[in-house]
Amino acid sequence: MVALHGVQTRRRSHGDAVDAVARRNDPRQYDEFAAEWWRPRGAFAMLHWLAAARAELIPPAPRPDAVLVDLGCGAGLLSPHLSGKGYRHIGIDLTASALAQAADHGVTPVRGDVQRVPLADGCADVVTAGEILEHVTDVRTAVGEACRLLRPGGLLVIDTLAATAVGRFLAVTLAERLPGGPPRGIHDPALFVDRSMLVRTCAEHGVTLRLRGIRPSLTDLLRWWTGRTDHVRMCRTPSTAVLFQAVGRRG
Repeated sequence: MVALHGVQTRRRSHGDAVDAVARRNDPRQYDEFAAEWWRPRGAFAMLHWLAAARAELIPPAPRPDAVLVDLGCGAGLLSPHLSGKGYRHIGIDLTASALAQAADHGVTPVRGDVQRVPLADGCADVVTAGEILEHVTDVRTAVGEACRLLRPGGLLVIDTLAATAVGRFLAVTLAERLPGGPPRGIHDPALFVDRSMLVRTCAEHGVTLRLRGIRPSLTDLLRWWTGRTDHVRMCRTPSTAVLFQAVGRRG
């Protein structure tokens, strides 16, 4: 989810860039950027920062053999941050090249659509949906699947982009032009997530959500841009209008 400024990837012509925007949210882009997943300063650098912030919301496993289902796991960027927490980490994704890398990092890979997850009801102690809901065409179905997988008392952890004018401007119009922003065309702003709908849908499935806004640390971001750090902390912010986390337990 981070721009290609300074990243060693194949050179794109102006026509390539236009085509990427024309086919926004095309899953084939993840195969094109397959070599970038684990580069701390690569095309998916911000996903590393978000994975670290997501992991802070996940407590140690509540029981032996506890399961964490990672929806839209990509190449398994959450896995290093779960070390020592005691979960069996199952990753769901459509991109085979990403799942192969996730498996190399200790994730049990399952190829599948987050809108039709091929796992049993109540199989998970924790379900995470990190930076995936803004890529699906039917958020309500994907959220219903996430809730279905949870055991009673299970924890749901989400981070995603809000369906607001300011969210679309900052996350797409502006960010796609900045160092450290998303690759051109990786997001379709029409798919950004309505926060009220997300809360209502989870409630319908017995999960009460708490939302909080997050953003990159501006100090860390400046140090990242100038090459003085490979990691940027995510900070809480009062507004959920751009990037936000959501956390809840199934009753």
